Amino acid sequence: MIDIIKVVILSIVEGLTEFLPISSTGHLIIIDRFLKLSPKAFSNAFSVIIQLGAILSVVYLYFDDLNPIAKSKLVPRLGEENFKAMSLKEKFKFRDLKTMRLLAKIIVGFLPAAVLGFLFDDLIDKYLFNEITVSVALVFYGIIIIIIESVYKNKAFKYETIDDIDMKTIVLIGFFQCLAMVPGTSRSAATIIGAMLLGASRTSAAKFSFYLAIPTMLGASALKVLKIGLSFSIWQWFLILLGSVLSFVVALIVIRKFISYIRNNDFRYFGVYRIILGILVLSISFFKF
Repeated sequence: MIDIIKVVILSIVEGLTEFLPISSTGHLIIIDRFLKLSPKAFSNAFSVIIQLGAILSVVYLYFDDLNPIAKSKLVPRLGEENFKAMSLKEKFKFRDLKTMRLLAKIIVGFLPAAVLGFLFDDLIDKYLFNEITVSVALVFYGIIIIIIESVYKNKAFKYETIDDIDMKTIVLIGFFQCLAMVPGTSRSAATIIGAMLLGASRTSAAKFSFYLAIPTMLGASALKVLKIGLSFSIWQWFLILLGSVLSFVVALIVIRKFISYIRNNDFRYFGVYRIILGILVLSISFFKF
């Protein structure tokens, strides 16, 4: 029962923080001080694998946007009967080109993090994954968010939708995402703020951040799992499944609310929250709670 309570709390925190610009790592460091799963190898694997539940929430929510042969896209062109009669291969011949461009942008945006993450993952874990780095990153980028929102207040954006963003800008957004390899930065914060600096609207920046999370988090999770291994008991697999389902449900709710929120609000409150959290993480480290 104690393990289940721990899993529920950890999974809710993961789902709440993964797609918001507030750093899931910073929150998990605080939670880890008081709620530790054991053994350590299982705890590490659990934290990585339940991210897959959060990723699936993006796939579920935006499946039609990411599927070039979605019924909603092909039926208006081909008709209901023709669509049903076609094989997957035949449907792909009539694929939606706008969606194919979106998928190409996701792949291109993912490449910088894929290459740098593969090359430097071990060094980052060894030298940067600590509470001091996390707290400094939380505070620093919290201040950056507040400054950017003050500068960009009421400013018109160059790219209102993801379809408007050119490939050169997509590559640059991909490099902004690489900043999140420093723990405490927040992957979503790096991509959203980077995209806004390059001219994307808040909504398009947030949506592209969600899309970019799919290959990025899948790749990062796969890399970690390969290093950690998957030799667990039936009970431990049950806890992982429970955590993945909970993180999926919570992340689904958070994404919907977040997109609704940013249509009429900016990110300054998130910046303030990051600063407070960073000070809290630093205090926990300093006073050895």
